[in-house]
Amino acid sequence: MIEINKFSYYWLDTWVLANVIQLATQDFCMRYLNRNNDPCGRMFDQMTMAARSAPANIAEGNSRHSTSKETEMKLTDVARATLSELANDYLNWLLRQESIPWSISSSEYQAVNSIRLDRPEYKDDVLHQSSIHILAQKHKFDTWLCNGDSLTSANCLLVLCNRLVLMLGRQIERQLESFKEEGGFTEGLTAERLAFRTQQSANADAPSCPICGEPMIKRVAKKGINSGKEFWSCSTYPRCNGTRNI
Repeated sequence: MIEINKFSYYWLDTWVLANVIQLATQDFCMRYLNRNNDPCGRMFDQMTMAARSAPANIAEGNSRHSTSKETEMKLTDVARATLSELANDYLNWLLRQESIPWSISSSEYQAVNSIRLDRPEYKDDVLHQSSIHILAQKHKFDTWLCNGDSLTSANCLLVLCNRLVLMLGRQIERQLESFKEEGGFTEGLTAERLAFRTQQSANADAPSCPICGEPMIKRVAKKGINSGKEFWSCSTYPRCNGTRNI
C-alpha cells in the first residue's frame, strides 16, 4: 500500500494535468511524426522527454517539500520551463503547416479552455485510483485529441500546455509564500542548532548580553584582527549584536 502523505502530489491538479499532457503528447508523436517530417527522430525524443519532465519534476519537487522548499520551487519551475518548450513545439508544428493557433475568442479555444478537471477522490488504493482519475481527465479532451487531425490535436495541446504553465506559476507563488512564512529545511536546522547552543550556554552559566540581557553563546570570529578567536555573542543575533570578550 502507498503511504498517502509520502505521495501528496497525486492530489495536485498540476500533476494530473501534466500526466494528461504527457499521455496525449506520446499519442501525438506516435500518430503524426514519421521519417518524412522527423527523419532522425529528434523531434519525437525532444517532445516526449519534455512531456515526461513535467509530471516527473512536479512529483520530485513536491516530495522535497518537507526537506527543502527551495528545491521544491526550483523543480516546479523546471516543470514550467519544459512545458513552455513543449508548447513551442506544438506552435512550430502549426506554423510548419501554414496554420495559426486558435484565437482565444474562437469557439474551439473556449470549449477546450472551459473544461475543468474533477477533484481527486482517492482512498487507500492511491496508485490504482489515481490512474483511473488521470485517464478519465484525458478522455474529457478526446473530441480534439482523437479526431485524426494533427492541427486540432496540436491546438488542443497548446491550450493545455499554456494553461498548465499558468497553474504552475501560481503554485510557485504559493510555495514562495510558504517559504517566507515557515522558512526551509536549512533555516529550521539553523534555528534548532541555535536553540540547542543557547540552552547549553544557559546551563553553563554563560554571561547575559550587556544590551538586551539574553543568554550569550560562544562564537569564533571569522575575519578581522580577532579572526579565529572565541568571543561571547548575544544568542538573538542578528536582532541584537551585543558581545563580550572571553
